Amino acid sequence: MRPCGPLFTPSGECRHHSDHYPAGVKVIRYGREAGASDAREAAVTISIAQKDAAAPAGQTAAILTTAIAPAIWGTTYYVTTEFLPQGYPLTVAMLRALPAGLLLLAFVRALPTGIWWGRAFILGALNFSIFWALLFVSAYRLPGGVAATLGAVQPLIVIALARLVLGRPVRPLAVLAGIGGMAGIALVVLRPEAALDPVGIAAGLAGIVSLACGTVLSRHWQPPVSSLTFAAWQLTAGGLLLLPAALLLEPALPVPTATNLIGFAWISVIGAAVTYIFWFRGLARIEPSAIASLGLLSPLVATTVGWLLLNQSLTPLQFGGFFLAIISLWLSQRAAMTR
Repeated sequence: MRPCGPLFTPSGECRHHSDHYPAGVKVIRYGREAGASDAREAAVTISIAQKDAAAPAGQTAAILTTAIAPAIWGTTYYVTTEFLPQGYPLTVAMLRALPAGLLLLAFVRALPTGIWWGRAFILGALNFSIFWALLFVSAYRLPGGVAATLGAVQPLIVIALARLVLGRPVRPLAVLAGIGGMAGIALVVLRPEAALDPVGIAAGLAGIVSLACGTVLSRHWQPPVSSLTFAAWQLTAGGLLLLPAALLLEPALPVPTATNLIGFAWISVIGAAVTYIFWFRGLARIEPSAIASLGLLSPLVATTVGWLLLNQSLTPLQFGGFFLAIISLWLSQRAAMTR
């Protein structure tokens, strides 16, 4: 008997009309070969051109999962001010990176080999040690709005570095999105009375350059290991580099309270160990300029958390900044997917 299914009519006749197949499906048909038995019918092979059709969907999924990381990082300001002891920036940064790195390292049970020892420490320094140390310096010397606006410059720096290091083309839409994102964040968080401390501004910009270099090099130096292992290496290296600085430059941390422990658990386990798995996984799949623009979510989430939990008010101008930042974020992702 002839098979009867989606490709055949109930009477056993093959369906040969292209409108029976969805868009993007290529149908290859083979007729009866001369001298073949009547019991043998033509084989109908369907090949689906999935590569081009699935690429946008896969890219969107990668963007959404990577965006989890900066969204969670947006809660760091609230957790730091409400749950953690004040005045220990290097110690807090070390306790955020090192326990998370060691936890992941114990899980993956894989150490770097050869050249990856040096690269792990370079990336750990750029993405964590230098960036977090300078971030806290700028946070202490600048109003939060100024520091966040400086952070919004990162996508533009990454675009330039990606051109120099990776040979990526500079897309005008990505540059426009970067400028728009910076303007949107400035409208959301910047205040007219904000004081501009030169040391704080220099530290903030240097920290952003450090993170931008780490972002581009993390894409350039893709190791033959999973994103989980890659995150473990960098977090551990960054935490180890912060350890002597915290011990030498800051007083001993007081005995933590239950509230402190909750805060440390959040910024280390959730805010570092979990989020950086998503982040480094995204770095391997998304254009550097696009992933850098996802950082705009952090100040937006931080402002939203302050509005919801700290009873902070938002003006119509800030809502306009929110809209501009979101549009710029969307444009940045569109630019990255344009070939």
